[in-house]
Amino acid sequence: MIALVDCNNFYVSCERVFDPRLEGRPVGVLSNNDGCIVARSNELKSLGVEMGAAMHLLPPHIRRQAVLLSSNYALYGDMSRRVTLSLGEFSPHVEVYSIDESFVGFQGFDPATLEARGQRLRETVKQWTGIPVSVGLAPTRVLAKVANRAAKKIPAYEGVCLLDADGVATRSLLRELPVTELWGVARRTGERLALMGIETAWQLREADPKRIRRAFSVVPERIVWELRGHPAVTLGDMAAPKQQIMVSRSFGRLTGDPADLHEAVRQHAARAGEKLRRQGSVTSAVMVFVHTNPFQPSQPQYRNSVVVPLARPCDDTRDIAHAAARGLEAIFLEGYRYQKAGVMLLDLTADGHRQLSLDETPQTEAERIRRQRLMGTIDKLNRELGRDKVRLGVPRQDNAWRLRCERRTPRYTTRWSELVRVKS
Repeated sequence: MIALVDCNNFYVSCERVFDPRLEGRPVGVLSNNDGCIVARSNELKSLGVEMGAAMHLLPPHIRRQAVLLSSNYALYGDMSRRVTLSLGEFSPHVEVYSIDESFVGFQGFDPATLEARGQRLRETVKQWTGIPVSVGLAPTRVLAKVANRAAKKIPAYEGVCLLDADGVATRSLLRELPVTELWGVARRTGERLALMGIETAWQLREADPKRIRRAFSVVPERIVWELRGHPAVTLGDMAAPKQQIMVSRSFGRLTGDPADLHEAVRQHAARAGEKLRRQGSVTSAVMVFVHTNPFQPSQPQYRNSVVVPLARPCDDTRDIAHAAARGLEAIFLEGYRYQKAGVMLLDLTADGHRQLSLDETPQTEAERIRRQRLMGTIDKLNRELGRDKVRLGVPRQDNAWRLRCERRTPRYTTRWSELVRVKS
């Protein structure tokens, strides 16, 4: 058996751990630069606020009731680490799927004890970290996802749902569940399944696996087997390498200073390079884009992009940043106040499948290996010592591209200067 442990309203729950006054109140956490709502408490959901709603478009009566906070990623990342450590007390098999979800293996445990173990897990995580979680237990990862959804949405389960492959509850849940709600089934795949007469998770479970494989690929076929209770999916199956990598962000304030844009593009190029190496790919071209604020039509408007090809496929942040800088110089125009800049890596291929080009020699191949080792060392230092401990260039103070986070709470667990102070 395997459990999916999912933190409830994770960002909001992290904020409530250190500010109990937020309990019972409608709370929302905002995206970068305080633009849109990316996390909602149940109270805010009940007011009809949708995920992704723009803060400035919220009705006044909701703005008066709600507490809206800036994203506090340092806090959320550390609280996620603490939850993961707590899960390790219940099983040595913990697979982190996202910042608020982990799979926990219970192979060899007595099935009759698992529901009670799930409740103890919930109680322990809540006691040790303050974060409420829901637990879905099942023979496979896909069914564990279904069980977790039921544990979260159906009060009768009290936060823990245990599903057997052929149980009555499993059959009932799968018959009610739209196929597009299944883990690993994208919207487009769901539309194609609907054309085949498959609209629910139960109908997919009953479908011919070979037919599904012929129509799609091996992953949907494996989902069919998982729904039947046969483990067939790994986390790697659900995390295929991206074909493009984009890093962009709105500026904290509008700017026409080319130095601000160069710093932002350099930062985005470095972050894109990290993501590229993490998935073991190389890129052959870099696209850079900029634009002004389209919601200020009274201001001069401008948007542009350019693709800069690389001499050879690479994953070196220095080459990516250099190409991005050249692209920015080609499209930057004076006289505009820019709102956003971004970098996109194109034509990604697996580094292991990379072929030497005709103009490359064994010496250039040796240089490529040295570059890989350098990038690997930088990535390791930044993982172990903290993000951006080693980076290209030093940003100026108070630059325009820095995030606007006027509503951010203290980073209670990662900054000595922001520790909670208790007075008696």
